[in-house]
Order: sequence, then C-alpha cells, then structure tokens
Amino acid sequence: MCGRFAITLPPDAMAQLFEAVPANDLPQVPNYNVCPTNSVHTIVGGDQRRLVALRWGFLPHWYKAPNDGPLLINARSETIAEKPAFRAACRDRRCIIIATGFYEWTKDEEGKRLPWYIHRTDSAPLAFAGVWQDWSRDDQSHTTCAIVTTTANSSMSAIHHRMPVVLEPEDWPLWLGEAGKGAARLMTAVPDGALQFHRVDPAVNSNRASGPELIEPL
Repeated sequence: MCGRFAITLPPDAMAQLFEAVPANDLPQVPNYNVCPTNSVHTIVGGDQRRLVALRWGFLPHWYKAPNDGPLLINARSETIAEKPAFRAACRDRRCIIIATGFYEWTKDEEGKRLPWYIHRTDSAPLAFAGVWQDWSRDDQSHTTCAIVTTTANSSMSAIHHRMPVVLEPEDWPLWLGEAGKGAARLMTAVPDGALQFHRVDPAVNSNRASGPELIEPL
C-alpha cells in the first residue's frame, strides 16, 4: 500500500516534466510528510494535461459526508475494475499522482513500527497511477483521488506485500487516456532494482512531523 509520501519537486518543474498547465492553488513544496486528506499534486488528462491539487482520499458518490465510510487512499489493481467505488473512475478518470518517495513500515520483535523511505534508483520523480472522483454534498465539494496499488515485487516484498503502481514516462499517455485503450496492462509492479529503500527516523510515524531529516538514512 501507500499511506504517506514526500514531494520535493517545484511545481514549475512538475508542469514541465508532464507537459501540463499548472493550477494556481497547488500545495506548498517541499512536503516530506504528505498524509491522507492532504491536497496532492496530480496530473489529469484531457485536451490539455493539467497539474492540479486533489484531496488524497477517494470519496464515492454515495458518501453523505467525507467521513461517511472508510478513507479510500488506495485502490487495488486486481479489483479496481469491479469495485463499485472505483470502476467508473478506472474507466474514465485516471490520473497521475506525483511523489519524490514514499514511506512503508515494518515491525521489530517488540512490535515497534520501523519506517522505510522508498524512492527511484535513478532519482527521477515517482508517477503513481491514480483515479479521481468529484464529490459534493450541500455546501461541501471535493475532487478526490486514490493511488492504485499492486502486489509488491520481490525486493519490496521484504518490507510490504503491496506497493504503488509506478508509471514510466512512455506509459503516461496510455494511463491518462490519451493513447487509446489498454491501460489495464500497466497495473503491475516495477521491476526489481527500479526502487531502493533505507530506514529512516521513527519521527515520521507522527503525521505532524516535517522537514528534510525525515527522509535521511537512519
């Protein structure tokens, strides 16, 4: 899964990398501790790609309030096309969520949570496959998103059995719906060696922690 991540790339660099028009209300960067319900930097397709801020935590249209059900921050690739919450978005509203790296946790013999920071071996930004959804009730409205996850590759499985779907640049047009059909084949794990990871300070266990020291090797 993916429950916390970091983003350090400036918005203008994100816009240039993805050939997208940036919105005016993008979240501040750097943010070394992006948490669920935060606004996240997201690429959506269309006649012109746009870099926008979406709320991380997918809200199905039947939720009567943002807290009316489970917080859907991840969508499983194996069931996304059938799940009522995600199936329409998987078909028509796919997006790319941008990150520099993400966190995952293991436990020691005493049950203490040990955080790890995972990033691309080539130091390029991570392009997570995502889906998005507009939600509104009364005077509330949010455009929300979830990160698509898949079974971990063999190296990542030492930390967790799930991992985000990470898209390569050549796959961005297909995932965003710009290059026809067939995006389902992209929902697989990146090859072993594409990502690397290291232990970081348990300070990141708190969702209030911040600062570049969160991603420094322990």
